[in-house]
Amino acid sequence: MDSGGRAPGGAPGGRWSRRRFVGAVTGAAAVAAVPAPASPPSPPPSSAPPPASASGPPVAAAGGREGAGASSRPRPLYLGTYTSAEGGGTGIGLAVYDPVSGAVAGRGTLTGVADPSYLAVHPDGRTLYAVDEGQEGRVSAVRLADHRLLGSRATGGAGPCHLSVHPGGRWLLSANYQSGSVAVHPIDSSGALGERSDLVTHTSPPPGPGQQGPHAHQVVTSPDGGHVLAVDLGTDTVYTYRLDLRTGRLTEVSRARTRPGAGPRHLTFHPEGRYAYLADEADDSVAVCAYDPPTGRLTVGPEQPTGSGAGTNYPAQFAVTADGRFAYLANRGDNTLARYAVEAGGARLRLLDTVPVAGDFPRQIALSPDGRLLFAANQKSGTVSVFHVDRASGALHRAGEPFASPVAVCALPL
Repeated sequence: MDSGGRAPGGAPGGRWSRRRFVGAVTGAAAVAAVPAPASPPSPPPSSAPPPASASGPPVAAAGGREGAGASSRPRPLYLGTYTSAEGGGTGIGLAVYDPVSGAVAGRGTLTGVADPSYLAVHPDGRTLYAVDEGQEGRVSAVRLADHRLLGSRATGGAGPCHLSVHPGGRWLLSANYQSGSVAVHPIDSSGALGERSDLVTHTSPPPGPGQQGPHAHQVVTSPDGGHVLAVDLGTDTVYTYRLDLRTGRLTEVSRARTRPGAGPRHLTFHPEGRYAYLADEADDSVAVCAYDPPTGRLTVGPEQPTGSGAGTNYPAQFAVTADGRFAYLANRGDNTLARYAVEAGGARLRLLDTVPVAGDFPRQIALSPDGRLLFAANQKSGTVSVFHVDRASGALHRAGEPFASPVAVCALPL
């Protein structure tokens, strides 16, 4: 299941604090709806393309395709990896992509951050944040103007695998997988991180089937900014917290339970903020969740299919288009991207089809800020696949051959 075991090829010394890929354990259209319980999230920020150098060793220059007009100028792409894995990277990968063709070109590596398996950008677009998914977890800040490391802070837990920035830009939230805890760090005016302001550990309910303890897999703010939600795979629970914007302290306000053994991994909100889509890793299912902004209460709907075939599959993450009409799901094992029509104002997902991801084990997916491209980080094949998104139908069409990136586990297009 999704317990924190050491993966084959892991480095010694405790760096493999959680499983880096899941081993072997154990469609027609489908529709499910949940009762209705707000405002849409801000679009991803713009950022200038990365320069040809970064702190540490010089970065290699590489030519990228560039079309005519400002809309086709290369855009930045940051890549997460595991530095302690056999065949892994040496830091945060630097690249650019052509927003028209989808072609990706490497720009070197930003060293100084170990096991940067998940990345996020500040709402103002000036600072990049990365986890260090080690036994003694840390989070780091990088100034994007010159790719200079602004320092790192301890998360107070082991194996941080996800982080996000509160929409107000003053707080960084991170999820410690192995410890089953959520940390909060203040962000100063430069983008640097202060000492941890809070650490909340999930001590109840008891672990679900096949789990030995809590495993916080994601922490995200609701679109209205009113609540912080932590998805815990080990306890089959999504915890809702209220964040004190003055002190950076979390107060639990509700819990939503999934089916025992579902293993919830990632929650992605619909733009209108009243529904969210939950990927359940352990039982290969997804669910539509109703969200009530005033109370922060989440209601998990019935399980529905991922579009995977007969083999073993672990759904990883949803991505939802900015207009809220389509949702995409990364299927690890089946190695496909499922396409869903979003209906009834976000209350229904209707599975349309799946397309091959052209890689092995798509760990994470992300849409470009303009929504015209979808990026999939394929962990086991060490590649990033890029797809054109048809705005009318939501159909995905591969944009050339995948880009090689060592143990690619996160792709962040800006």
